[in-house]
Amino acid sequence: MTATHWLFGDQLGPHFTATAAGGTPRGTDWLIIEARSVFRRRRFHRAKAHLLLSAMRHRAAELGAHARYVRAETYRAGLAEAVGDTPVSVHHPTSRAALRLLDALPQVTVHPARGFLVDRRDFARWAADHAPRRLRQEDFYRWVRTEHRILMDGPDPAGGRWNHDHDNRQPPPAGARRLDVKPPYRPREDAIDEEVRADLDRWEREEGISFVGRDGPRTFPATRREALAALDHFVRDRLASFGPHEDAVLAEDPVMSHSLLSSSLNLGLLSPRECVARAEEAWRDGEVPLNSAEGFIRQICGWREYVWQLYWHFGEDYRHANALGHTEPLPRWFLELDADAVEARCLATVLAQVRDTGWTHHIPRLMVLGSHALQYGWDPAAVTDWFHRSFVDGYDWVMLPNVVGMSQYADGGRMTTKPYTSGGAYLNRMSDLCGPCRYRPTARTGDDACPFTVGYWSFLHRHRERLAANGRTARAVRGLGRLDDLPEVLGLAAERRTP
Repeated sequence: MTATHWLFGDQLGPHFTATAAGGTPRGTDWLIIEARSVFRRRRFHRAKAHLLLSAMRHRAAELGAHARYVRAETYRAGLAEAVGDTPVSVHHPTSRAALRLLDALPQVTVHPARGFLVDRRDFARWAADHAPRRLRQEDFYRWVRTEHRILMDGPDPAGGRWNHDHDNRQPPPAGARRLDVKPPYRPREDAIDEEVRADLDRWEREEGISFVGRDGPRTFPATRREALAALDHFVRDRLASFGPHEDAVLAEDPVMSHSLLSSSLNLGLLSPRECVARAEEAWRDGEVPLNSAEGFIRQICGWREYVWQLYWHFGEDYRHANALGHTEPLPRWFLELDADAVEARCLATVLAQVRDTGWTHHIPRLMVLGSHALQYGWDPAAVTDWFHRSFVDGYDWVMLPNVVGMSQYADGGRMTTKPYTSGGAYLNRMSDLCGPCRYRPTARTGDDACPFTVGYWSFLHRHRERLAANGRTARAVRGLGRLDDLPEVLGLAAERRTP
């Protein structure tokens, strides 16, 4: 009897269709369901919708006669159309909402998650060993590298150091408008992409489904072949220069030396194991410096794995965390990705990148978009939803810890030791965004006062009692006492709920 296995839209690589031993199971039909209700519930970035649908349809075409691709209003309707009450298997999904759906379907058998290095049971044992202390990312990262023998020389980290952040926080090269590095891999669209775009046009025109942002041409891989080509290109031509400037920002070079592999990993087109193995191999072959290889590996087995585990470990109530009591609604210009409505050059530049591509790298996400939301007290649940909808690599498991925990400090420090925010001086040091801006990064009063400098001091004042008790922020809070113009700063912050 033929078995049916359901592939979600982020389970599209060969490691989701292989047996535990790595072979291809015989007598299995593959089911992929395209549910329009997903796009009715939320207003996604159109480039994100395009990438997801293109990847799903490409995978169905690759699987050929053994795949059934069902287009339905809901997952339940698609499942009923495809198999009725016949038993179906599926790998553990990446969201709590999807897991609740599967738990309510008696014919579905859920197998362990794939696409990650660390088994959840192993993480639970590690977390129990570290309770009641904070589950520090650095401790987790070292444990993962040790357990999985990643970038190790015997019992020690390769090169004698676990962490090369000191070498990887350089500002952009003086006077450079772009890094001297080959451009990233870009795929070519095909007939499936044309079909997807026509369907999205029809949905908007006839079915009332609305999107935000711009779409096309597709800039991220939608197939395993494209994802492997992107990985090859990054390791061969870009990884060597990745490390030093991974935290830097250039207005005309939004990609810098970043890999652009997050969407491929999160669609399941690449596995984390093969990505870290390629980076380590390149270092051991003398093709890339250790700090660049370690910086990239840290992003995957240190941060991506950590975020995945915390999503499940912290529980469903975590999404409602709001330790700072922030309730301001997101302004319309932010919701609409209206970069032209913003005068602050850093915000306008980054918002335009998101509008046009559905992507920007981790520093603009954290220190421009997230920092501004934190400083001006925006509702963290709304900020989380915006990041989820607006980024091609955004999923519930990705954005919930990243935004609630790290970006918005809404969990009160369960995930990170301090809020990640700054005044304009940091942005001026790590980017070229401030030079032509009408605001001055060091000014905190007057018409040319930087929204981030104003917002930073206002944020510290608003939460001074909590932050004064934090060893990592106490010194900054003490700086409030040296501001003779603090009342004026606070008044300006109140006026500038939008920049």
